[in-house]
Amino acid sequence: MAKPIRWSPRAASNFEEICNYIAKDSEHYAGLFAKKINSIIKTIPQFPLGGRIVPEYKNENLREKIYQNYRIVYRIKEEVIEIVAICHGAKQLGDVF
Repeated sequence: MAKPIRWSPRAASNFEEICNYIAKDSEHYAGLFAKKINSIIKTIPQFPLGGRIVPEYKNENLREKIYQNYRIVYRIKEEVIEIVAICHGAKQLGDVF
């Protein structure tokens, strides 16, 4: 059975900030970005090991999916999959945890 998704407060804040930043130039593209990120996240429970292991941490349960220049970082827990961070690929992950 697929595990439910839970967003950390930090990940939710990251996502909102990125969408607001994109919306400054285009509400349309901000909406498209949000839909794509959400559709990627919805696929994670079916294949939780499908994301690559986050190279900085080398932890089997900390994985990421890439969309454009953004990293969707998630942690596989016993009961849930937690979206930990959504950040630009140029940003150090140590800065987002």
